[in-house]
Amino acid sequence: MIRTALFTHQVVIFKNQLHASAKAQFELTNRFDSAATSYGHGVTLDAKRSILHPDLKTIPHQPQVQVIGNGFIPSYEGLTNIQLRHPHHRTFHATSIPDADDRDYTRFYRWHIDAALYDLAPPVVTTLLAVRVPSGRTQTCLYEDSSPSPSLQVPLGTTAFTSSYTTLSLLSPSDKLFALTTRVEYAPHPYIWMSQSRSRADGLGLLSTNSELPLDSLPPIDPSKIQILPMCWRNPVTNELGLQVHPSAVCKLHLADGTVIDDLAEVREIVHRLQRPGIAPEFVYAHDWEEGDLVLFHNRGVLHSVVGAFADDEVRLFRQCNVAASSFPEGPEAAVAA
Repeated sequence: MIRTALFTHQVVIFKNQLHASAKAQFELTNRFDSAATSYGHGVTLDAKRSILHPDLKTIPHQPQVQVIGNGFIPSYEGLTNIQLRHPHHRTFHATSIPDADDRDYTRFYRWHIDAALYDLAPPVVTTLLAVRVPSGRTQTCLYEDSSPSPSLQVPLGTTAFTSSYTTLSLLSPSDKLFALTTRVEYAPHPYIWMSQSRSRADGLGLLSTNSELPLDSLPPIDPSKIQILPMCWRNPVTNELGLQVHPSAVCKLHLADGTVIDDLAEVREIVHRLQRPGIAPEFVYAHDWEEGDLVLFHNRGVLHSVVGAFADDEVRLFRQCNVAASSFPEGPEAAVAA
């Protein structure tokens, strides 16, 4: 029942789940892929250069579960004196909202899927448990630097979701055919590779300023672990196809006729043009968190983004769990066969 609901609706919310242990959270997440056992990003080599490093704290007794949030936590789940940092767009975007407006306005930090995108297969499901949630105000999420900018009124510290199935449905027939027949190559060690790059204002992919780290400065690369995945992924219950690309990690596009587009600026412009309609305000679900909310989302069917800017005294504490899948996503060929 829960499996059908999740793969049909992509995001499922259970209220009042503070009693759930970290072990129970992992076991629930693991139910969607029982052969998967390790954290979705594995053990990150050269972790301090990874853009994920500041945002995650691993629970010692349940390494598939991470602690995320904002502010100082004296102790939690075996961790002591932890300083959490809610990702702020000024640390990752090329431009930022002025400090004077930071309380009232915000941005999508980074639209993404939870996936290593090198070696390990993308997790099927991510679970998020809200342990402590600041509340009492909202922010206006702006999309662009220019004025007027599209905007979305959001709860403080929301997690935003958009459906990959909706995104594909919005494309023109020619763009849909392109998406259905194209494969996406991801950079090796992508979160280190992109560590000096900066995001577009809408959080949907990176600007091309030749700031990516050269491959010879990354940890050792095994070519067999580089991932080339379909641009569209099949839903295992509905058989529907969705446009599912991590826009910040993509480096090449492999077209149906054998052409490889490897000009990074061109690749990013193509992916942004295809995905941008799907994050329009009317297609974004911004969850209004309450303490005890346990949210399950289909990581292979949605993009999601952290949103918001907290004051230092606004403490936020969440648990996140996902596990590297036991198989890779299936594309349009599998949907036709099914």
